[in-house]
Amino acid sequence: MQADAPRGCRFGRRWYLNNESWHPSVPPFGEMKCILCWCVSGETHCQRQECPPSACASPATRDNPCCAKCR
Repeated sequence: MQADAPRGCRFGRRWYLNNESWHPSVPPFGEMKCILCWCVSGETHCQRQECPPSACASPATRDNPCCAKCR
């Protein structure tokens, strides 16, 4: 008989609790701050941060390293 406790997720060498979120670390690049992963009932889901399209020719990533904005 199994317990009905929420299941955790394994990502790389770490375990995460159900409903926990994190930025994955991918060797040799390190922490991927523009990607967010989360654990849902034992399954890991990851998504890249969505950015609005830039309206200028040469956007900068000063305030947010994941999304470029016009200067």
